[in-house]
Amino acid sequence: MAMQGLTIGQAARAAGLTRKAVRVYEAKGLVARAERSMSGYRLYTSDDVELLIFIRQARALGLHLDDIREVLDIRHGGTPPCDAVRDLLDARITEIDTAVNDLLALRQALADTRRAAEGRPCGDVSTVCSIIEDA
Repeated sequence: MAMQGLTIGQAARAAGLTRKAVRVYEAKGLVARAERSMSGYRLYTSDDVELLIFIRQARALGLHLDDIREVLDIRHGGTPPCDAVRDLLDARITEIDTAVNDLLALRQALADTRRAAEGRPCGDVSTVCSIIEDA
């Protein structure tokens, strides 16, 4: 049985998170609602801290909170979630590849627009900025 008694600040520090993040993860159901002390403070266990560390690591890999919930639900069901984690990582890689390609296309459009604007007159008072309007 895990020892209880860490305040939210202590648990957050031990997990490398902020108190706000711990409250969000609790509100989203990723971490069980903490028991309360007689004075109303949330009290966390070492097991809670381990779970918070797992969540922090999953977030550092770019997994969304819903993805993390899915992994935790599978694990709580008694099945190792490795296949699901592989699928989630593949999905994140695809998302990142798409974002990188979109950013590269935007960069190219900006560079092309900037190049076309070189030495071009600014336009007249009937336009806000012909460089953007003509892009």
